[in-house]
Amino acid sequence: MEKQKDIQPWETISSEYIIKRPWLTARRDVLRMPDGKIVPEYYVLEYPTWVNIIAITKDGEFVLVRQYRHALDIVEYEICAGTMDASDASPLETAKRELLEETGYAGGEWTEYTVLSANPTSMSNLNHTFIAKGVEKVSSQHLDETEEISVHLFTLDQLLDLLRRDEMKQSLMVAPLWRYIAENHLI
Repeated sequence: MEKQKDIQPWETISSEYIIKRPWLTARRDVLRMPDGKIVPEYYVLEYPTWVNIIAITKDGEFVLVRQYRHALDIVEYEICAGTMDASDASPLETAKRELLEETGYAGGEWTEYTVLSANPTSMSNLNHTFIAKGVEKVSSQHLDETEEISVHLFTLDQLLDLLRRDEMKQSLMVAPLWRYIAENHLI
């Protein structure tokens, strides 16, 4: 077997913020590679921690939301998701808060399922996906002023049909859903 090269981190020589806004923070780094080469412009998008929730009711239905996504100009089904606030103690706390706010569902047994990066080349954050089994409707939605979300319950067959038709575009949601379906031998 061929000996593998030992890959080393790059050194950050300097960083400069290009923009710092509530939903967009970008910086330009100057980097030194392990062999001494200088990378004069390397751009990083900084985002807070994200969470997704595969929420399943006591009756075995999947809780999905439907909302408009401006960058793609589409309205689509998704699993519940959100962004960690400074006041949240953990990604799990964020996930429980987001599920309740966006859908009115809560409770159940929670397990952290995956931790993924949307793009480790240029994005600084991680996305935590949780499984919440046995959730129940406990309240109405408590949406932010820019959220317009409808809540839908899907059977496994309906969810599979949605995934097979490629009607969910958010890869950080689709990947954990397919993993969950495969690991639980649901197809």
